[in-house]
Amino acid sequence: MMSPLAVIDKYYATDDSLRRLLLKHSWQVANRCLECVSSHPGLDIDRELVFRGALLHDIGVFATSASKIYCKGKEHYLLHGFIGAKLLRELGMEKEARICERHTGAGLSRYSLMKFKGKVVIDDYYPETIEEKLVCYADKFFSKSSPETILTFEQAYNSLLRFGKEGADRFLEWHKIFG
Repeated sequence: MMSPLAVIDKYYATDDSLRRLLLKHSWQVANRCLECVSSHPGLDIDRELVFRGALLHDIGVFATSASKIYCKGKEHYLLHGFIGAKLLRELGMEKEARICERHTGAGLSRYSLMKFKGKVVIDDYYPETIEEKLVCYADKFFSKSSPETILTFEQAYNSLLRFGKEGADRFLEWHKIFG
C-alpha cells in the first residue's frame, strides 16, 4: 500500500498553492484526529487508518472547480470526495476511499446528490465506522478557505446547520463521543 504522502505526490507533484493548502489542511485534520484517538483509548479506533484517511480525505479536490482554494478542475466541488474515493480504490485503498466519499458535510444524502446522477451512484454516504466519523468530525474544525482559523464547536455546528439540522445533529452526536 502506498503511503499517504506518496499518493499526494502522485496527484500533486508540483509544489504550488493547491498542494501547500492541501497539505496544511490535511495535517490539521490528521493532528486533530490523532489527539482524539489519544484522548479516547477505549474507543478502539484504528490509529493508522485514521491517520491515512485524514491525510487523504481531500485528495480529489484538484479535479474540482473552486478558485478561492486554487482548484482549477471542471467538476463541482461537492464531488471531491467521490473523485478521491475513485483514485484511492484504484490504488487498493478501500477503507481510505470510504473515508473520502463520506466526509463531506456530515455525510451526504441521496437527495443532495440527485443533481449528480450519472456522475455518482445515488445513495446515502454517511460516515459509518468510528474512523469515518472521526475524520469527518475533525475536518469540520478547519476550512481550506481560511486555513489559519480553527473553528470552535459552535462555529462548526452552525456552519453545518446552514445545510440542515440532520447533519448538524450528527455532528453534535460525534462531539459527544470525540469532543
